[in-house]
Amino acid sequence: MRKMVEKALNEAFTGESMAHIKYLIFSEIAENSGKKNLARLFRAISYAEFVHAKNHAKALGIPKDNLENLESARGGEEFEIEDMYPAYEAIAKLFDDKQAQRSIHYAIEAEKIHEKLYEDAKKKAEKGEDLEEQDIYICPVCGFTYVGDNPPEKCPVCGVPKEKFEKF
Repeated sequence: MRKMVEKALNEAFTGESMAHIKYLIFSEIAENSGKKNLARLFRAISYAEFVHAKNHAKALGIPKDNLENLESARGGEEFEIEDMYPAYEAIAKLFDDKQAQRSIHYAIEAEKIHEKLYEDAKKKAEKGEDLEEQDIYICPVCGFTYVGDNPPEKCPVCGVPKEKFEKF
């Protein structure tokens, strides 16, 4: 692939991915303010942006087989834990931005769990096995992730009660 085409597709993938997430956030705000049809519009267009991002990812050759996808995901989590977030945390501390520091702390703690989950999933995939069917709980405030039947009473990272966790 020509370098200019690859650069353009990477930028398009990044932009569409950001729009997808941003519109989901906007949808949640609209839903919480009682604007269900506005929320639906944001969700619908968010999905369209996801489709665009997925098409760009395919053109770039990003998605692979399960093993390669798991290693890519694990490696991304490792990068966030070891390089990206520590650098961002230092900047947030330098400027004494407490909200940024909290946001980064939440992300780092969740990413540590995610890296381990991907690592364990990859070991299973290498044996040709799927994961066991278990509930997955996500804290809606910090992203803490728990796999299993009985999540902690309160999120160990931010203190949110387990009743607020999203179950997958």
